[in-house]
Amino acid sequence: MSEKIIGIDLGTTNSEVSIIENGQARIIADHAGRRILPSMVGIAEDGTLLVGEPARNQYALYPERTVRSIKRIMGSDEKVTLAGQQYTPQEISAIILKRLKAIAEADLGHPIKKAVITVPAYFSDAQRQATREAGEIAGLTVVRMINEPTAAALTYEAGHQGQRKILVYDLGGGTFDVSVVNMEDAVVEVLASHGNNFLGGDDFDEKVVDFLISHLQAQHDVDVRNQDRVMARIRRSAENAKIALSDAPFVRIEEEYLLEKDGIPVTSR
Repeated sequence: MSEKIIGIDLGTTNSEVSIIENGQARIIADHAGRRILPSMVGIAEDGTLLVGEPARNQYALYPERTVRSIKRIMGSDEKVTLAGQQYTPQEISAIILKRLKAIAEADLGHPIKKAVITVPAYFSDAQRQATREAGEIAGLTVVRMINEPTAAALTYEAGHQGQRKILVYDLGGGTFDVSVVNMEDAVVEVLASHGNNFLGGDDFDEKVVDFLISHLQAQHDVDVRNQDRVMARIRRSAENAKIALSDAPFVRIEEEYLLEKDGIPVTSR
């Protein structure tokens, strides 16, 4: 039996791991049946490493012990501080990749050593190299990195005969790519690609956060910008509101924030 190679979508907000079975891609679920892993890493008060949903749940209470959206600084010399310790973007990404690797191994019942990882089409050489290094730290040989629009075209146009050109856009948590792809039988060629590595769902969230901060300051003379835990709660609620409004445009959302001002709870709706 040939060695299995997993496919990984290492996203800014969420990540997934998959395998090809009988010619079809299958996204692998964890022990709880979750097929999406939040791209967040944290360290609990007792020193336990948190990855995915547990880290996301901790973020609102202990943002200083949690890292999110690490993909946005891949390929840079910037480091992040987690529970008082500094980490490179590759090291944080490796923790996420290691968790995805473990999910795949638990499902398949044998060790996994190789992976294909998708990256934004507009990723620089430095960002691609950082992604490869993260895979190596996680114990994976990255046999190939494939542009996300190309991966999408291969999946959704599988089995198509003849020649055609398609437009693929990928709006993610941190990046936005648009590619024109030429497909001719089994050959996929990216003819043109452009994107922005700092435009995505995180930026939409920040616009909502800015509005909420301005509202609190105007209505209650409260400035929460330097209150990390309050800002984490506001970001979480802003993301939830964005998702709810995107899914149901006519839903009326009412969020309540309890803030401490001079020891007195301040409520804003």
